[in-house]
Amino acid sequence: MDDNIKLNHFDKNGKAIMVDVGDKEITERVAIAKGRIKVNEQVFNAIEAGTVKKGDVLGVARVAGIMGAKKTAELIPMCHLLAFSKCSIDFEMFRDSLEVEATCMIKTKGQTGVEMEALTGVNIALLTIYDMCKAIDKRMVLGNIYLYEKTGGKSGDVRWNSDGGKE
Repeated sequence: MDDNIKLNHFDKNGKAIMVDVGDKEITERVAIAKGRIKVNEQVFNAIEAGTVKKGDVLGVARVAGIMGAKKTAELIPMCHLLAFSKCSIDFEMFRDSLEVEATCMIKTKGQTGVEMEALTGVNIALLTIYDMCKAIDKRMVLGNIYLYEKTGGKSGDVRWNSDGGKE
């Protein structure tokens, strides 16, 4: 780690603080996060066929992920409360690996980014899939959760390539 990096959630005495973003420029900011849940074949087939007893797994997970993203400031102590102009959760199913990928995209115009909100949205969506399918199998694994892309703000644009490295 670079010794010159200053963590801005601490004051000069090392106490945790919420960063004052009041003087930052208002810009359009977008964050996209991704994550996957690995399931067994029975769970995968039930999600795909819409036969899970609790209902439409991906539909409920989509709503839960959006709701979770909106509550990020309540869950993560130093996050600012943000108004989104857009929040979406999409899913892709990978039969070859028996995984469901959740992608959360959030857009806002503001003085701070929405990375934490996108990551929270993905996590809540995946946890909802787990909750709705746990009666079939409790050995599902959530993983590979990461910030895929962010644009706007002082730190500029970041996008991760398929190898997990920064482009």
